[in-house]
Amino acid sequence: MRVERLGRDKVRFYLSMDDLLDRGINKEDMWRDIPKVHELFNDMMEQAYQELGFEIAGPVAVEVFALPTQGMVVVVTRGRTPEPEDDLDDDMYELEVTLEESEQIIFRFSDFEDLVQAAIRLRSLIRGGGKVYAYQNQYFLVFDEEIQTDYLQAVIAILTEFGEPSTLTEHMLAEYGKAVMTNHAIDQLIRYFGQ
Repeated sequence: MRVERLGRDKVRFYLSMDDLLDRGINKEDMWRDIPKVHELFNDMMEQAYQELGFEIAGPVAVEVFALPTQGMVVVVTRGRTPEPEDDLDDDMYELEVTLEESEQIIFRFSDFEDLVQAAIRLRSLIRGGGKVYAYQNQYFLVFDEEIQTDYLQAVIAILTEFGEPSTLTEHMLAEYGKAVMTNHAIDQLIRYFGQ
């Protein structure tokens, strides 16, 4: 499990499939109100406090993004801090949960060279797939259904080595970013930038 701060009141967690399996949780459990999911959330909040000093009490918005075979991305946004006279127990959270699932695979790369290296490693697994967008000085590699199921785990492993899963949608990237390669991105990256 990894955590990063997105803003003063927002953090993002990356939960791998192994993180979920170690706790006996599958993706469908995240949609349910069960004790092991509450324990996971408490562990996440403890990690956010220890690593980032991110503390919560009162209302919290939780967005859960299920990513194919990669696990989940959980974005936690805290609401207003309760006033001392508010009648809230210190250990109580008031959760507002939003769940989304995407069939697309979208990875973010902070450096163009990392994107090129990932493409070179993917050469034998993917032919003719992918799109690349640039947005906020980062690069995003988007796959729709170009990846054969047999290779999906290997592709995700390679992408994770060079980049990280993104919760941005292709629609947002197309609207606010710049399309760099609209089709056959893997082939183009290798042809023009690979060695």
